[in-house]
Amino acid sequence: MAKAPETASTRLIYGFHAVSAKLRHAPDSVLEIFLSGDRKDARVRKFVAQAEAAGARITPSEGDKLDALVGTRRHQGVVAKVDATRRDIKLADVLDSLDENALILVLDGVQDPHNLGACLRVADAAGAHAVVAPKDRAVGLNATAVKVASGAADTVPYITVTNLARALREMQEAGVWVVGAAGEADKSLYEIDQKVPVAWVLGAEGDGLRRLTRETCDELARIPMHGSVESLNVSVASGICLFEARRQRG
Repeated sequence: MAKAPETASTRLIYGFHAVSAKLRHAPDSVLEIFLSGDRKDARVRKFVAQAEAAGARITPSEGDKLDALVGTRRHQGVVAKVDATRRDIKLADVLDSLDENALILVLDGVQDPHNLGACLRVADAAGAHAVVAPKDRAVGLNATAVKVASGAADTVPYITVTNLARALREMQEAGVWVVGAAGEADKSLYEIDQKVPVAWVLGAEGDGLRRLTRETCDELARIPMHGSVESLNVSVASGICLFEARRQRG
């Protein structure tokens, strides 16, 4: 199912969580909401009240039109067109504004939008200060990733960089200890001191960390595996690493 094209100045997000989060955190960026008339339940009534309070324009739409807009039927009957021209957040902006030790998730070329969305959701839950990813050879923050993130795409800064190794060095210069997750590492993540500023770097699905990324890390650590599987989904692994940092910090 082909979706309607987005423009350079707008993008589409869908699902109640994603659109509600946008209405809470950046209501002025919501240009129009396309809402299916098929649902009349309490959740829809609450959502409509929220949208009206935010001054958003609501356009009744048929389900088929929503399917065509986003290329999927998993939109829950709500699609929003939002302003995509907001100022890009820079890594330096985040590093300069922290009032506690950094906790950053770096994704080295994640290609699956479902995994990216899940990683953003995990990062939000763990209180990570940013998610960093390369502009190329990575999925980007599309509508599917935003929906899976369930609002976290609007609460956790998502920073794309041209050169990931350079971005890692920028973190190191700012005093952040860069740890790469690697199954063959000698050290367990539980042996890493995460009370200091930390950036966890996780690789793409199946491929792991690229060579230059691996070489730029300060050290590598593994998640101890006790079963028959050799690796975990990147979002699951992200959660384990980030929440261990939170556990250590108390």
